[in-house]
Amino acid sequence: THADARARLLHRAADLIVERLPAIANLLTREQGKPIPDAEKEIRFGVEVIRYYAEEGRRLGGSIRAAARADIRSLVVSSPVGVVGAITPWNYPVDIYAWKLGPALAAGCTLVVKPPHETPLAIGLVVQCFIDAGLPAGVLNDLPGTGPEAGAALAEHPDIRMITATASTAAGQSMMRAAADGMKRLTLELGGQCPFVVLDDADLAEAASAAARRSFSNMGQICIAVNRILVADAVHDQFLEALAAETERIKLGHGIAPGVAYGPVLHEGVRARTRGHVEDALRRGGRLVAGGGAPSGDEYDRGFFFRPTLIDGATDDALVMTQESYGPIAAVRRVRDDAEALALANALPYGLSAYVYSRDLERAWAFAEKVESGAVAVNVNDTTELQAPFGGWKLSGVGRELGTEGLMAFRETKHIKIRLRGAAG
Repeated sequence: THADARARLLHRAADLIVERLPAIANLLTREQGKPIPDAEKEIRFGVEVIRYYAEEGRRLGGSIRAAARADIRSLVVSSPVGVVGAITPWNYPVDIYAWKLGPALAAGCTLVVKPPHETPLAIGLVVQCFIDAGLPAGVLNDLPGTGPEAGAALAEHPDIRMITATASTAAGQSMMRAAADGMKRLTLELGGQCPFVVLDDADLAEAASAAARRSFSNMGQICIAVNRILVADAVHDQFLEALAAETERIKLGHGIAPGVAYGPVLHEGVRARTRGHVEDALRRGGRLVAGGGAPSGDEYDRGFFFRPTLIDGATDDALVMTQESYGPIAAVRRVRDDAEALALANALPYGLSAYVYSRDLERAWAFAEKVESGAVAVNVNDTTELQAPFGGWKLSGVGRELGTEGLMAFRETKHIKIRLRGAAG
């Protein structure tokens, strides 16, 4: 198909998603738990992604390169990579679905998608929008199932030329091994254990508010969430007091109820892991500052609720400081200076996102250049931008999504060299 035809179809599908947004958001909240406003925001961003790639696909092109001889012309072109196997997560099922579907279709690929078995329903409504927009049969295929079964089938299948997945590090490693024999292209956005650094000249009120949002949005169930907060010793007490106040202000409720901003976690497994990380930190000498368990009250009997939890003084070997909690827990750790903050930030084998707050942009820039992370946010608590590439270093993944890089990930490059007989050699 021509790029313009693909773009028109993507825009038609996006229009239908917007038209059906209330129904999709309602279903997303019921299966995932996030409040309706968050579900609507997720879907709207997914629509932005689809529209962005509809237009980026129109701009696909090639180039003519300089050659060593006058009778040679050197052309660089690209073509679709082929059939793509996509694996999407349960925490932002519609949004991340768009991250993979939008650029793959814009690039001219067909897809076999394994939706998350925990939250497959809202995605089904999105798929229907593409069908109703006129997507030909066989271009987009849903493959329900659990990760070990469906994911392995995709990674091992000889007709799949690329795997794109958002998953845990362990799942990504398994997919990489399964895809090795077929030498498949990989884009893997995997786990993060993201450091949030507060230098001694930071705006503490701003940093505390930002840290609370980054730690507890979607109940910490997001790859760029913050579990470990590294704070300069000189401002530790003041920052901790401000962050504790922000944490205590958070009120939980059922996502479907009006006015709710923070809901439950996905299931008991997430709640149990969060509780385990809290108990481990306290056993190792950490001090509970806020939260620490499930809220009390009849209104919380139905739902997997866990109060946003703040711990001070967790040791460097605590689970909350070394593993991705994927729940509503954050731990504050004192640091002597910028050098110790950087060393601790780089100490783990993960590198998805990092955050630094400072009024001195030279200090912040020095940290941003040296921290081992695929994305760094300075005085802002979000590392994603639709027009910029996103992806991890080290065990946090390979490849990039979003931006033009996210589109070209689904294209194969070819060099065509031509000799012109009539040109001088």
